[in-house]
Amino acid sequence: MKNKKQCVAMLLAGGQGARLGILTESMAKPAIPYGGKYRIIDFPLSNCTNSAIDVVGVLTQYQPLKLNAYIGSGSPWDLDLAHGGVYVLPPYVKGKSGEWYSGTANAIYQNLKFIEQFTASYVLILSGDHIYKMDYNAMLQHHINTNADCTIAVREVPWEEASRFGIMNTGADNEIIEFEEKPANPKSNKASMGVYIFTWDKLHKYLTEDAANPNSSNDFGKNIIPNMLGDEQRVFAYDFEGYWKDVGTIESLWEANMDLLTLPMPIDLYDKKWRIYGRNPGMTPHFVADGASVKNSLITEGCEVYGRVDHSVLFAGVIIKEGAVVIDSVLMPGAVVERGACVRRTIVAEGAIIGAGSEIGEEKGDIAVVGQDITLPSGTVVKAGEQRAK
Repeated sequence: MKNKKQCVAMLLAGGQGARLGILTESMAKPAIPYGGKYRIIDFPLSNCTNSAIDVVGVLTQYQPLKLNAYIGSGSPWDLDLAHGGVYVLPPYVKGKSGEWYSGTANAIYQNLKFIEQFTASYVLILSGDHIYKMDYNAMLQHHINTNADCTIAVREVPWEEASRFGIMNTGADNEIIEFEEKPANPKSNKASMGVYIFTWDKLHKYLTEDAANPNSSNDFGKNIIPNMLGDEQRVFAYDFEGYWKDVGTIESLWEANMDLLTLPMPIDLYDKKWRIYGRNPGMTPHFVADGASVKNSLITEGCEVYGRVDHSVLFAGVIIKEGAVVIDSVLMPGAVVERGACVRRTIVAEGAIIGAGSEIGEEKGDIAVVGQDITLPSGTVVKAGEQRAK
């Protein structure tokens, strides 16, 4: 059959991302910029391309406009194929009314017919809000070799943080014997990465049964995985040891960008064997003026720096005027810092303008945030942890 694929990937990209505050008021979390040139969704899409998985369904729901436009035909990730490629899958409209995705499992359930058309033997489920580089094909081969019904990627986390995650308790041969969602007293530090591979017939069975249960939360972690374990299905852990960052909060998004200023980088964005692809704007080379100062920072094309930048990440087209100071901050595309302003420990969203002489963020404390396309008047003061939107 022309459309037959061994494995189809389904990328969950519809979450609201409320913990990112004003950054997700007008866009889905996977569309948030990261690392000077990328958006969060570039990582799972690039992982699929590098892993030779060429059918990716992207399930959108919340504020999808920018994300849909960014994905486009999928050409930046080599996913614009005649028989395969990337597909944007919003919630279906049934009859006279629509039906929102009610949970991660329900989102996949609503798209079973999409998966069926490729007659795939396996389905890879991904989250759209993590920064990492992973060979999904190696995980697939592990799934096949263990004759698993479900394989869950896990990463060891510090024991003191284990209670923040879904924890997998394993027995012989890394078979999962128990799943605990954010346990107060964890028995293991193997945290679920939200990356699953299911054998197709088992996924179809459990999603269908879950959809028929009116008491279900329709969630993989709360319902599907526990139900499979309860039925003694073959569920295995797949250990991942590389860099992985859940960027679901302001603090973690800021930390993920700051990680790129540490050498060697904990995640290598310059690795030609495992490239991270993205839809990057074509712009002029960046410019650093005479008398300006740039230290330990990532400066993307199109930037103009006339002031001082230290330990910061500047996306395309950012302008730092004379006398302005930017320290320990992330400035997203098109942001402008006017003369004499000081920006510390802050995320400045796309198109925001920081007025002259403003004091944004503080040397210590929580990360401050300036929202998208906002213009702050001259002399504005934004305290640590404060968020300013339109």
